Amino acid sequence: LLFSGIATAAPELYKIDNTHSFANWTLRHVVSKASGTFTDITGTISVDRENLANSSVDAKINVLSVNSGYAKRDEHIKEKEYLDTAGFAEMRFVSAKVEAKSASEGVMTGTLTLHGVTKEITLPFKVLGFGQDPWGGQRSGFEARTAIKASDYGFGWGLKPNAPVGDDIEITLLIEGVKPAADKNKK
Repeated sequence: LLFSGIATAAPELYKIDNTHSFANWTLRHVVSKASGTFTDITGTISVDRENLANSSVDAKINVLSVNSGYAKRDEHIKEKEYLDTAGFAEMRFVSAKVEAKSASEGVMTGTLTLHGVTKEITLPFKVLGFGQDPWGGQRSGFEARTAIKASDYGFGWGLKPNAPVGDDIEITLLIEGVKPAADKNKK
C-alpha cells in the first residue's frame, strides 16, 4: 500500500437526536419579541474532526412541531396566514460548503427550503463536543445561529403596515447527534 502506516481520520456520521435537538426562533411581536421552538428535527451530520471543511449536514424540521408555549397560538401559527403547515409541513437544510474558522468553529453555507422556497443561507456554528453517553453510545453537540427574512420565503405577514409580527426571524439551532451503533451481525 502506498500510504501504509499513515493514519487519516474519516468523517464520522451522526444521526440527529430529535429528542435532544431544537430549532429555536425569535421574532418581533408588536413592541416586544415572541419565541418558540421546533422540536422534531431529523437528519444526519457528517463531521471530520481533523478538518471541519470536510463536514456536512442534511436536516429536516417538521413544521407541525412548532411550540411557542401556548397551544392556541401554536394552532394559529400553523394556519395558512402564517406557516401554512397544511401545504408545507417540512423545512430542510442541506449544506454545500463548510469553512473552518478553528478546530471547533466554522461557517456552513447551504440551502434552506421553507414554504416551497429554496434560498442559500449561512450558519455560523460551534462544535460543542464529542463524548460517550451514559448508555454506551457516542454523541456530538453543535450550536448554530442565523437570521432570515420571512418575506424571502413567501411570507408576507411582517411586511404589512403596523403588522403585529416582524419579518426578521432569529434562529438558534441546538443539535445533538448520536453515532449509529455498529451492526453486530457484520464480521
